[in-house]
Amino acid sequence: MEQKTAGDGGPDRPARHVGSRKRARAFPKGRQLEAEAFREIRELLGDMPRRHDLLIEYLHLIQDHYHYISARHLRALCEEIRLPQAAAYEVATFYAHFDVVKEGETPPPPTTVRICDSITCAIKGAEALYRTLKSSAEPSQVRVMRAPCMGRCDTAPVCEVGHYFVDHATQASVETVIKSGKRETEIPRYETLSEYRAQGGYKVLESCLKGERSVDAVIKEMSDAGLRGLGGAGFPIGRKWQIVRSYPGPRLMTINGDEGEPGTFKDRFYLERNPHQMFEGALIGAWAVEAERIYLYMRDEYPAVLHILAHEIAALEQAGIIEKGKIELRRGAGAYICGEESAMIESIEGKRGYPRNRPPYIAEVGLFGRPTLNNNVETLYWVPEILLKGAKWFADHGVNGSKGFRSWSVSGRVKKPGVIVAPAGITARELIELAGGMEDGQEFKAYLPGGASGGILPSSLADVPLDFGTLDKYGAFVGSHAIVIFSDKDDIAEIAINLLSFFKSESCGQCTPCRVGCDKAVALLTQREWDKELLSELAQTMRDASICGLGQAAPNAFISAMQFFLDERLGTEVAGRA
Repeated sequence: MEQKTAGDGGPDRPARHVGSRKRARAFPKGRQLEAEAFREIRELLGDMPRRHDLLIEYLHLIQDHYHYISARHLRALCEEIRLPQAAAYEVATFYAHFDVVKEGETPPPPTTVRICDSITCAIKGAEALYRTLKSSAEPSQVRVMRAPCMGRCDTAPVCEVGHYFVDHATQASVETVIKSGKRETEIPRYETLSEYRAQGGYKVLESCLKGERSVDAVIKEMSDAGLRGLGGAGFPIGRKWQIVRSYPGPRLMTINGDEGEPGTFKDRFYLERNPHQMFEGALIGAWAVEAERIYLYMRDEYPAVLHILAHEIAALEQAGIIEKGKIELRRGAGAYICGEESAMIESIEGKRGYPRNRPPYIAEVGLFGRPTLNNNVETLYWVPEILLKGAKWFADHGVNGSKGFRSWSVSGRVKKPGVIVAPAGITARELIELAGGMEDGQEFKAYLPGGASGGILPSSLADVPLDFGTLDKYGAFVGSHAIVIFSDKDDIAEIAINLLSFFKSESCGQCTPCRVGCDKAVALLTQREWDKELLSELAQTMRDASICGLGQAAPNAFISAMQFFLDERLGTEVAGRA
């Protein structure tokens, strides 16, 4: 049999000389760069630095300008910042607020209407509003979408037309806004830098910088006051600052403003009224741990807050209170998972918001590999006031064995929903009274003590003090202090399905227990009869094996529903997102 050699070719390819090169392609492989798209991207980026960690900021520029991100512009962006297209594509498609359009696909219409379908809006009629607007909208001009919590639970149901919010939304009010052409947010009246300084603002920071207060003394005040992380975890702040300081510099600081927990809106409340008290607290924290730079990560659902923060950071620089670039504002893009501190750091670095495996913790290896202090907006808000009035002043305001104030986001079936500043250790029943009582014709039945993650508790437990650790024996926690009140008109099965549908949608997909577990939970909960044994087994697996708090806490809703509401007909056919 004749032996073939490398140059003999064959039926599928021509013969060539051994050792010869392949014939060059007639056209380069992959998506080609268009000169016009490249010019448009360079003009859009202007004099911004070209860095990979700014990828999400560049994507926002494209999305804002064109209302979507075309393949040609994504290709041009990658050329400009020297980034592989695959890397940019996987980031752009990870975040809900970016519309990536491939060649041949139809771009979204010029106007997007987002209707919040998270729990407070859901019980206030969001689903009916969605269906009505969806059927009446002109598809070529208006896109109607469901969206997760927008942090406006006190004015539910809420709708966003472009970046313009419609509170207490109805079909008529939303359609009026669509016809009016309003698409940009309204900026509320807030305390400016000059007004804050006129009231003595930044005097505490000045005393720190002048050496009138020592770092050790400031950290002791935080510890004595009992100030804890108020984003959900509740870690003691004085201890956190000490830990970060213990690792060799250079160090960085991040501020977590990604307030995405359904039912939570306290951070927006403060930033739309008095942003500088938070800024002063942040600068004191950065001074205490010797952080070279502060990265402020703010959720995209708060366009007014983003405008205020950008304006006031510039004012701080102009006034010489901070050096240019000391505080860098970063804009989220619609990913609840980025409220988890390591996922937030990944996002700041221009990546998908995937939580990191720990250890190491971010206090040791955080943003850009440096030791990083991460604090929540409300936590920092209290720092200058504690230092001004003393640790005892803050600590003594707690009740039932707790310390300090809390900002409770109260919504649901109460007459006066809103942010209520009240002592730590207060009860749900007392918060209902402070919120004006139950709505007329509504009887108190159940509540969420900590947003979607904190579990569902019955009214019989409404006199239990609310604070970190006080609800552990009931399988619940206060988390971000989001209190959602339900009445006898609300179905616990529907509530549980809404909460798990949220987690299913917001799971980053990185780990199997969370990705598959949330999907399986929704499927089991929408069955006519709940399989208690299988749901309990699923919950245990998710809690034991999920990488981060999303998968670990997601089962709280249905486990507590089975624990406290077995007398109800759970698992009936319900409407809503599945």
